[in-house]
Parts: sequence; C-alpha cells; structure tokens
Amino acid sequence: MTGEPTADSQPRLRRTLTLWDLILYGVIVIQPVAPMSIYGVLSDRGRGHVATAILIAMVAMLFTGISYGRMARAYPSAGSAFTYVAQEIHPAAGYVTGWSMVMDYMLNPLICTVWCAGQAHEFAPGVPIWIWKVFFAVVFTLLNVRGIKTSARINAGMAAGMGAVVVVIFVAAARFIFGHPHEEPGFFFHPFYDPQTFSYGGLFGCTSIAVLTYIGFDGISTLSEEAENPRRNIMLATVLTCVVIGILSAAEAYIAQLAWPISQPFSDVNTAYPEIMGRLWPQLAVFGHVILKPLAILVGATLLLANFGSGMGAQIGAARLLFGMGRSNALPKSFFAAVDEKYHVPRNSVLFVGGAALFGAFLLELVAGYGSYASGPHALSFANLLNILNGDKAYGLGAEMLNFGALIAFMGVNVAALLRYFVRAEEKKAWNLFPPLFGFFICLALWVNLSRPAMIVGSIWMIAGIAFGVWKTRGFQEQLSFEVPAE
Repeated sequence: MTGEPTADSQPRLRRTLTLWDLILYGVIVIQPVAPMSIYGVLSDRGRGHVATAILIAMVAMLFTGISYGRMARAYPSAGSAFTYVAQEIHPAAGYVTGWSMVMDYMLNPLICTVWCAGQAHEFAPGVPIWIWKVFFAVVFTLLNVRGIKTSARINAGMAAGMGAVVVVIFVAAARFIFGHPHEEPGFFFHPFYDPQTFSYGGLFGCTSIAVLTYIGFDGISTLSEEAENPRRNIMLATVLTCVVIGILSAAEAYIAQLAWPISQPFSDVNTAYPEIMGRLWPQLAVFGHVILKPLAILVGATLLLANFGSGMGAQIGAARLLFGMGRSNALPKSFFAAVDEKYHVPRNSVLFVGGAALFGAFLLELVAGYGSYASGPHALSFANLLNILNGDKAYGLGAEMLNFGALIAFMGVNVAALLRYFVRAEEKKAWNLFPPLFGFFICLALWVNLSRPAMIVGSIWMIAGIAFGVWKTRGFQEQLSFEVPAE
C-alpha cells in the first residue's frame, strides 16, 4: 500500500502549532542537558572524542529526520516508524520495526531508574545503589498508576530551568579553562581529535551510544495533525531540532573534556558530569570543615530531576504502547488492555513496565558486571552477587540496547522514504535518493559498532519478538494489528 491516505469523517485536531512551537517541543522532549547523564559512558567508550561522536551522530539524525519529515507528509496522522515501514515495505518488516520500538520504550524507564539510583547514591552514599533502584522503580510505578502526569507548561518550565543551569555551566567552564595556562599544543582541538587516544573503533562505538542524545526527535512527527503547514514544518522542525541539540550537546561535551583530561578516570562513569562540575567551581567550607561543591550539586540535582521526569514519562509512554498492542490483540488483550476504573490509566501495563524496569536493571547489571567476578573459587558467592547488583555498569549496556532498537527503526524509516519518494516515484531526483541512503548506511554503521553484549541481548529480544509474531500470524499470513492510540 503506497497511495496517499484518504480523508475521512473522523474529528481532527486544530492546526495551531507554529514552526517555533514544534522546535521548542522537540528541544523539551530531548532536553538541553541530554549528553550530561551519559557523558562518562561516552568518554570511556570513545577515549575522549565525545564532541566528535555527537556531531557524527547529528549527521545521521539529520538524514533520518528528513526521512521522518517526508513520511509524515504521506501519513500525517500516524507519526510512527511502524506505520511507515508496514505501509511502504511489508507488514512483517513493520512488525519487526514495531518490536524494536518496544525495546526503546521498555529500556528508557530502565536506564532512567539506573541513572537516578546512581546519582541518589552520590547524594546519600550510605544507601546501597540496589536499594535506590528499587525505590525509583516503585515510585515511578506508583505515581503512574495514580494517573499523575506532567503538563506541557511544567515541562517548558523545567526546560527553562535546565537552560539556565547550562548557562551557568558555560560561564564556570570559561572561567576555569581560561584561568589556567595551557601550553600543550592543540589543547583546544583535542576534544575533537587526540592522536594519542584516537581509534576508529572507539569513535564509532562512542557514536553508536551518542545517538541516545537525540532519542525523541522523531516525536515531532506525532504532531502532524496539529501543525500549521505540516508538509513543510514537520521536516524543518525535525532537522532544526537535531541541529540545535547537536551543537549544544557537542559544546557541553567539549568544555567537559577540556576541564577533565581523558587520562584521569572518573569515580563513577554514570555521574561523571557532576564530578567534572565539582572542579569548575571553588569549593566552599561550611563550619570550617564541611566541603561543598555547589556546581556539582546543582548539576547533579538538575540531572536527577530531568531523569526522574524522563523516567516517569517513559514508563507511561511504554505502558501506552503496550496498552495499544493489547487493545489490537498483538499482546494478550485481557491483561494489557485493562484500564483502571478509578484513575483511567492502563494499570496492568504500568505495573508490567515497572516490574520489567526493576528486573531488567538487575539483569543487565548481572550481564554487564559478571565478567569482573567470573573467575576464582567464589565466583558465584552471595557476596559477589551483591557486589554485581550494586554496580554501575547496567546504564551503559542499557543505553546501547536502547540504541539497538532505535537504529533499527531509523533504518526502516530511511528505507521506507527511499522506496516511496525515489524508487516508486515517476521522476527520479537526487534529493530523494541521497538523504535516506546516507541515513540508512550511517545508522547501519553505528548499529554494527554497538558492543557485543548489546548485540547479543538485543538479538535475543528481536528473535523472541519475531518468533512471537510468526506464531501470532501463522507465519505472517494473517494481518497483525499493531496500533498505538493517538490519545
């Protein structure tokens, strides 16, 4: 099915969103502090070169954003990679894309749980990380079960607050960097290229994780029915959002690497950015002996708030996706399509996502951390198991697995745009060929460079999903409805 969607008598939303409204929405969804939470993981994987990796990822997202914008023209009310791929390629390919989206939705609250636990442990080190993981998973679930949601106005206020913190960071960084002499040749260029630590494998491995910085930009396409001139503004807003976030994120990574050389390890890669901020601002002595690092506390608290809000939003988003799949019989309808009569939320789906986030946080910690304890006579001892569960490696693996699914969806959208606007078009234009082609191959290169554990666990997820789809549709001979409600 490749024709233009036909108009129907269904009620439509008012077209009131301008181009600026769409860009602001995209920036709020992605967050102006996007790379700070994952900076330590990126720096460790790429041996520095975080700014370069973020800019390369921006190029991939720009090409993919063009494809999203074009597909939103054809399906202005869908806003879904699943729909684009199912309609333009094949329903089976659409199902695979949809299943990869489920991985994204499920992993997002998981990694937010892990990150919040790590940062809370920095504020209250007496409480083990594993207890913080349980705490945040339970809090996210309880709040979402009660139907609590954040308004767009509050989100905008949070974005403004985070923007103010970013300004403070840049001022403090300039003060610190230019206040210390630097005689090393190429000092200001090393965040982009340092010959002593550079490798193509490290750079592309870092870039494959840096895609996480842009996750959420595709959400702009879901506003097609409310946007003024959507055929123009959706694609333009998507591209401009990627540029704004890319440049801002690269600048945040750039100043971090100038302030903290790659030769010096972090005490915890998950909270590396607040640790760097502690170096940029003078320490304060309280009562003569208590030492505070105000900027580190400010940034840590800001990121904790941002990830808390993101974790809550990601959980209800995942629950909505599972609810839609259950309502469409793609998953057991009696469980996933249940709606709480009092709070009018998909209660079972929320509980399922909360349980999966908590279980997954510990499971990924076992997968990522067991190698450190895999040898010796007490490899399977309770003490080693507790050390693993109290570790800090699950965030990096979870982020790569999230990108495993996201990059599959991005590749699918690029292929769908290529088929619709070039292969099947009567007039072959280079403008319709190169963006989706480059977007596909760059995303493929980043996907291939994900870590081996992420590829293994992600492949297991995809195989399980495809097997379920084959069983559900009798070898994809029957139509499988995979629908997510718009409201």
